[in-house]
Amino acid sequence: MKLVFAGTPEVAVPALDALIASGRHEVAAVVTRPDAPAGRGRRLVASPVAQRAQEAGIEVLKPAKPRDEDFLARLREIAPDCCPVVAYGALLPRTALDVPARGWVNLHFSLLPAWRGAAPVQHAILAGDEMTGASTFLIEEGLDSGPVYGVITEHVRPTDTSGDLLTRLAFAGAGLLAATMDGIEDGTLKAVPQPADGVTLAPKITVEDAHVDWHAPALRIDRLVRGCTPAPGAWTVFRGERLKLINVQPLPDRTELAPGELSVGKNHVHAGTGSHAVELHWVQPQGKKPMRAADWARGVRIAPGETLGSQAQ
Repeated sequence: MKLVFAGTPEVAVPALDALIASGRHEVAAVVTRPDAPAGRGRRLVASPVAQRAQEAGIEVLKPAKPRDEDFLARLREIAPDCCPVVAYGALLPRTALDVPARGWVNLHFSLLPAWRGAAPVQHAILAGDEMTGASTFLIEEGLDSGPVYGVITEHVRPTDTSGDLLTRLAFAGAGLLAATMDGIEDGTLKAVPQPADGVTLAPKITVEDAHVDWHAPALRIDRLVRGCTPAPGAWTVFRGERLKLINVQPLPDRTELAPGELSVGKNHVHAGTGSHAVELHWVQPQGKKPMRAADWARGVRIAPGETLGSQAQ
């Protein structure tokens, strides 16, 4: 089939590579978000998908909005049979959905109808799911509600961050998307409507959502830190400034530390929660690089009874 691939971040690149390497399909063009400012100089940088497509000699389309007439006209000229999508980052209007004869097929990183929305992997970790996966489905105008072509499953490991889990799903899902394109082409795959039961939503995780409540149980704090790593980054406050939490571990025994209260040893930093304490392994003070929590604690000279929490000034 002739394909136009839509995607933007690094997580979409494995799927693009799988389609390029498939030998069965022609990736005629790529649709991605416009160049965005990055780095200290805030210079405009092409998306990872755009960079990979340029390396492969594939035409790159960067509409400000997918309803732009120039983009729609070019899409009609290319006349793709199908448009596979991975984390494109913009809603597709009906005028775009109607162009490919076999529609737009999205690779979504959950077992639909669970975790429809922008942050399915983060919400799976926040909820303590032991199993997740990826689904390919035909895009409709509803939110991730279209009929499903295929799924893969993936265990959520106890120490997984959202970055860890998303990386595994990106590579496993790339094979699923390529197989879905094959099945659509040869007629062996039919999309099956999603069940009405089991729908959960996964809206974008905001910076405020990532603010740690030390009165919560240790297990919930651990999930929040892992679910928000690498983005947007779980955080707390120490001496009026934000402190990013990169890695924590619930301790097996209950302690007498109050929520947020710090206990510092030669090689460890413990913080009280609503249940048992957690050990802080890696932190990132405001304006500094990530460091071991014990090194941070030595540098700031934590006094007995000092706590994490409250609001940044």
